[in-house]
Amino acid sequence: MKNNHETIDYLLKIVWQNMANRYNQLVADFGITQSIGYVLINIDEKEGTTVSQVAALLGLKSTSLSRMLSQLEKMGLIYRQSNEGDKRSVKVYLTNLGKEKRQMARVIVKQFNAYLNEHISDKEKQQLTKALKKINQLTLDYKPE
Repeated sequence: MKNNHETIDYLLKIVWQNMANRYNQLVADFGITQSIGYVLINIDEKEGTTVSQVAALLGLKSTSLSRMLSQLEKMGLIYRQSNEGDKRSVKVYLTNLGKEKRQMARVIVKQFNAYLNEHISDKEKQQLTKALKKINQLTLDYKPE
């Protein structure tokens, strides 16, 4: 067996933790976290986004998302509204402050990705993307014997 520090799952975890930590350092001056920025970026500015859609984007159950959304409401970044057609469905909308913080987060994401793109060739990026998609599918398909 490979050294634990060379396994695919370990490397993916460490890379993501380092990226999330770097994002947290970059957005700390804006009074948000990487997680908050990710939520804000993924809320449709005009139509709003359902709580279940936000949960799916974050890989969370709707119930787990509730605490975070409450925090975002208290911060004045979002508001929730029952869907007109289906009162059981709740949509999340950005406030003006939420739109402002979202734009700041977008700038950070674009700058960081531009930096990565400068240092990773198109071929490397294509190979990485293909490998990550394959690992994701294999993970979803995996059934222990």
